[in-house]
Amino acid sequence: MSTLPTSSLLLRSVRPLRPGCDGLGDPVDVLLDGGRVRAVRAGLDPDGAEVVDCDGRALLPGLWDHHVHMAQWALARRRLDVSGTRSAAEAAALVAHRVADAPPAAGEVLVGFGFRDALWPDEAHRSLLDPVTGDVPVVLVSGDLHQGWLNGAALARFGHDGHPTGRIRESEFFAVTPALSDVPAEALDGFVADAVAAAAARGVVGVVDFEAPWSLPAWRRRIAGGTTGLRIEASVWPERLDDALATGLRTGDVVDGTAGLLTAGPLKVITDGSLNTRTAYCYDPYPAPPENPLEHPCGLLLVPPGQLRPLLARAHAGGLLAALHAIGDHANTLVLDAFAATGARGRVEHAQLLTGDDVPRFAELGLVASVQPEHALDDRDVADRLWAGRTGRAFAFAALHRAGARLALGSDAPVAPLDPWIALAAAVHRTAGDRDRWHPEQEIDRATALGASFGMVDGSAAAIDVGAPADLVLTDADPTSCDPATLRAMPVAATLLGGRFTHRAGV
Repeated sequence: MSTLPTSSLLLRSVRPLRPGCDGLGDPVDVLLDGGRVRAVRAGLDPDGAEVVDCDGRALLPGLWDHHVHMAQWALARRRLDVSGTRSAAEAAALVAHRVADAPPAAGEVLVGFGFRDALWPDEAHRSLLDPVTGDVPVVLVSGDLHQGWLNGAALARFGHDGHPTGRIRESEFFAVTPALSDVPAEALDGFVADAVAAAAARGVVGVVDFEAPWSLPAWRRRIAGGTTGLRIEASVWPERLDDALATGLRTGDVVDGTAGLLTAGPLKVITDGSLNTRTAYCYDPYPAPPENPLEHPCGLLLVPPGQLRPLLARAHAGGLLAALHAIGDHANTLVLDAFAATGARGRVEHAQLLTGDDVPRFAELGLVASVQPEHALDDRDVADRLWAGRTGRAFAFAALHRAGARLALGSDAPVAPLDPWIALAAAVHRTAGDRDRWHPEQEIDRATALGASFGMVDGSAAAIDVGAPADLVLTDADPTSCDPATLRAMPVAATLLGGRFTHRAGV
């Protein structure tokens, strides 16, 4: 297995996070060598190591984002941003401006990202886009990735010519998504490399990548090409499950030739839709006017138990954990039932709305609740409307923690930014800016949030101990006690992966 060159470093005068994440310790020196922590005490002799004066900064294990769509995040950072629009008309106006001022090259699709229409006063409809776009294909991707708003030219291009509204959801839209990401591998790899560097600058040392349908081959190529700033756990989706099983790799196995940076991840299955798209599968119907009833009043179940359980059983027999997307309360019940019936293990992704009876089942079944706290802030107004009377059991981080479930924090980038401090702050404070905290009874303490932000793959560490991997982050502020605004925008002085700097600013 190839390795990356490292040098000995002595981090002089750091305050390491104490075990239990309950505060920082007294200043000490930390010696790094061979990719691991070799000594931790005051007054260490550098013995030839490079000395880095850290001026009493906080030293923590490096942070992970446990739910990312890396290629889509890399592309979204370059797409037309419509996330701030408050109406369909406003989004269409942004598109009109871009088409007039900087149209895509002939034959290319103009892709926008981030609209959230659940509270818009008007309807996202092709009739708003067609007059201002002409024959330029336009696809606007929703902020939750579960629907697209297309103009007539794009509908014709992607096999939906004559569609009455231009809005396509869930499986139909998922079939379009790969074409939107169809850029040359060299260009996409460059975009991803930029996103990796940006993540490292925020203290990230690893991500769980849920890019469909199987990102492991792409990451093998990227790492060989020099993109070595993160550890990657690469998931596989059902359409490539046979290929993944044929490798013999089990979840957590390190892929040869990747310097230990790439590991096989879980099987990813999306079982229901999302809240903003009104397709999360719930026991109760979504509100809708009688004159315009929803086609699926309680949302959509995309993978019913009769399909899900055999998938889980195959993955389990092949040594793969499972990561099952479930947002609505009914979907979560069915996912938990499937884990129980098959004996499979793994994670529930999102777990946004839960019944009281299902909360303790996470711990009983040994499952991780993989949650994205910033979604609670993005979706609070939508949840108050679409899940009225049920929001006390939405994004129920504290309830899950009290029941003994292990939490893992992430972003779901590009749905939220790939920035673990944003997730930490949202989990701890349930607000951003001047708004009141939303359901503060579901906040978790900082120690729990920090612990849920460290790595979960074999060999990851949650403390600065001798022998631990030298995946570390130096911060200018104390994350255990700083004010909420500082926590959210935490200044990161340096990030180290295996004892080498992947980001360095100020030390």
